[in-house]
Amino acid sequence: MNNAKCSILNQIPRRRTRIIQCIYVVGFMDLFGVSMIIPLLSHHVKALGASPTVAGLVGSTYGILQLFSSTIVGSWSDVVGRRYSMLMCLLLSALGYCLLGMSTSIALFLLARIPVGLFKHSLSICRALLSDLVSEVERPLVMGHFNVASSVGFILGPVVGGYLTEHEGGFYTSSFTCATIFLLNTGLVWLLPWSDALTPCTNANSKSSTSKASCHDNDNHFTSTQQNCSHGNSNNQTTASAAAVTGSVAPEKNQRSWSWDLDWGEVSLVPSAWRQLSSVCFKISSVASSDMWDLFLVRLLMAMAIMLYYSNFSLAMEERFMLKPKATGYLISYSSTLGALAGFLVGPVTKLYSNNMPALLLHSSIFTCCLILLYAAAPSVWHVLLSSTFIAISTTIGRTCITDLVLQKGGAHASGTLIGAGQSVTAVGRVLAPLLSGLAQEFSPCGPPILGVGLALAAVVLLLVRVPKWDGRGKRKKA
Repeated sequence: MNNAKCSILNQIPRRRTRIIQCIYVVGFMDLFGVSMIIPLLSHHVKALGASPTVAGLVGSTYGILQLFSSTIVGSWSDVVGRRYSMLMCLLLSALGYCLLGMSTSIALFLLARIPVGLFKHSLSICRALLSDLVSEVERPLVMGHFNVASSVGFILGPVVGGYLTEHEGGFYTSSFTCATIFLLNTGLVWLLPWSDALTPCTNANSKSSTSKASCHDNDNHFTSTQQNCSHGNSNNQTTASAAAVTGSVAPEKNQRSWSWDLDWGEVSLVPSAWRQLSSVCFKISSVASSDMWDLFLVRLLMAMAIMLYYSNFSLAMEERFMLKPKATGYLISYSSTLGALAGFLVGPVTKLYSNNMPALLLHSSIFTCCLILLYAAAPSVWHVLLSSTFIAISTTIGRTCITDLVLQKGGAHASGTLIGAGQSVTAVGRVLAPLLSGLAQEFSPCGPPILGVGLALAAVVLLLVRVPKWDGRGKRKKA
């Protein structure tokens, strides 16, 4: 078989770079706007007269909605295309933050959190779009840079939000500013050169220098005819086609329609609701029945371990080392800044490992486990500073590794579904971690991080058992 480089984006690197840079801007503005609001939510709901219990229940609404909607919206983006799904998510999120700015009662506050909880998945769709645009070799580097851009927004947002809050009606000003940012993001996404984002195929094997044979436009849903890029056999490791990016643009007419039906040979501007629903359900069931439980379980265990590490950080610093909240805040900001900058290390580190992502994930998980243990047993603040320095780096690399492995094993034809499922798994951790932290803290201020060490150790053991099986499957496929 004649192997040839078939990615259009390889022929127009400047256009591809422009699209990717625009996605970085979208990620930065997204978290910049959200982080302006997050620190103010609990104060505002209490100012509306809510009791601590009601405030906790209202605050958990967002996490519960995210838990169930992440996978569905991610799968929906695979069906209707990244452009249409991202525009809808940004617009409805802007509506939610606008309603939040008008909330003068607990009922309106709760109503405003519903569209945000259901449709605030623009970052997940951005990651799926980046996965569509680049090859597996480039993906860790691009994902790392995207995490840097979004993390910087998350660091700067609270500063601006705190400044606006000092003025009268500051919360409402911050909410409307956040809604405006999402509307600006909508305009930026609308103006992106989507015709340049069409890519029939990219390198599907992260360990091979040869690209696969040319792929043609696929249907938007998982059940339709898909001409996968393969070398000898089809293996579900193909990159998403133009259909996943724009909603299937008809190649001979280069029209920006939202659906091109290869089976019926006709253009449909908006796929039927039933067709979208059946495609989404089929994608989710396919991921649920796939042999990726080990990756999702590792993600859950490591996410909960890191959440337990941070759960009572301020209180533990005060009780263990008599550290003032101001100094603790500086320490947290220092760690967050390092975590953002660590995204630049993802590309060089993956090259150092020759793109052996299972080994990199295993080593980063072991390193994270040791660092949490160091923090739990730290005899001085300097040991805490040392653990905070390196845990920010190891967790950033670990998150990128787990996302990349999920996309490798699941195939980029369902990248939106896979990334959404990963977000749902993390949401489960957000629900469980506070409960476990409270129980562990009854015994000792070091209880939550010690429990986190146990969970991280369980993830390491699982990786030690499963990684050889992943390599074995990979070798059989090559054979």
